[in-house]
Amino acid sequence: MTEKTKPLLIKRYASRRLYNTESSDYVTLEDIAGFIRSGREVQIIDLKSGDDLTRQYLLQIIAEHESRGESVLPVEVLTDLVRSYATQATSVVPQFLAASFEMLRDGQSKAMENLTVVNPMAAMPGFEIMKAQQEAFMKAMTGGLSGSPAPNDAESSKTGSSDDLSYIKSQLAALQEKLSKL
Repeated sequence: MTEKTKPLLIKRYASRRLYNTESSDYVTLEDIAGFIRSGREVQIIDLKSGDDLTRQYLLQIIAEHESRGESVLPVEVLTDLVRSYATQATSVVPQFLAASFEMLRDGQSKAMENLTVVNPMAAMPGFEIMKAQQEAFMKAMTGGLSGSPAPNDAESSKTGSSDDLSYIKSQLAALQEKLSKL
């Protein structure tokens, strides 16, 4: 396994503290979420028992985001997930979810690829602005699910999504102005 594909190993001590073996320091759940958003795979292991706790901590990260009002999963989806644990459908649900997210990532990659491939619309005035807006929209809609970090992920996480929205609004206004001149 190469260094890039090797998951970041996080060890959980008996005190429940999480230790990043790469940087030799303690990390929080938010730090782990940041590693994942930047495209890094993580593996969380209990130091004493050797148990893999990755799934448990990923679910905890999702639960914390949902409880703070950062809702991504509709109630209907959560309800269906709970139901799937009580039925024989549990064998199908994980494969379905994995395939759905893979299709979402592939669709996002293809949409970005279509914007960068030379096409007749590229000569249209304001195309670059529309392309930037589409990239920002896809990033906002998928929350960085592409598996690779966006070029300004570190900046956008510091400035927040309201700056992204302001940027998109200003770009849209500039595009509308250009189109009205045509």
